[in-house]
Amino acid sequence: MDEHEALIHDLQDRLQGSEFYRWAGVELVDASPGQVEIAFVAGPHHLNLQGLVHGGILATLADTAMGLAVRTVLQPGRRHVTVQLGVEFLSPGRPGTIVAHGRSVKIGSQLGFAEADVRDPGGRLLARAHSTLSVTKERQPS
Repeated sequence: MDEHEALIHDLQDRLQGSEFYRWAGVELVDASPGQVEIAFVAGPHHLNLQGLVHGGILATLADTAMGLAVRTVLQPGRRHVTVQLGVEFLSPGRPGTIVAHGRSVKIGSQLGFAEADVRDPGGRLLARAHSTLSVTKERQPS
């Protein structure tokens, strides 16, 4: 297994190992060091009262893509958690496949920075996000 396949396998295992991501239907599309693309199919139960994809769903996709992008460049034994998330909603989301592309911007010894774009199947930008992540040692099992 080459490095790209190992990275893909690790991220897929992480998503599939989470009941939340299995329930949400978030799937890994592709990944490389510092970049991740995930997809999600929005259905009627993901719509707000106006019939648009709920902003919380778009924010979740962006946060997930950014976190996974950071994960791809962390040193072994390190973990991350979002401490700040900013999202600008730019266009209304409609039911169908939505893709989030996350990018690691900078990873320091204690903080990481990432950004993401969330797009519809036609490539229309639905949201742009940025986050600050705490980077620490992996917790030891107790």
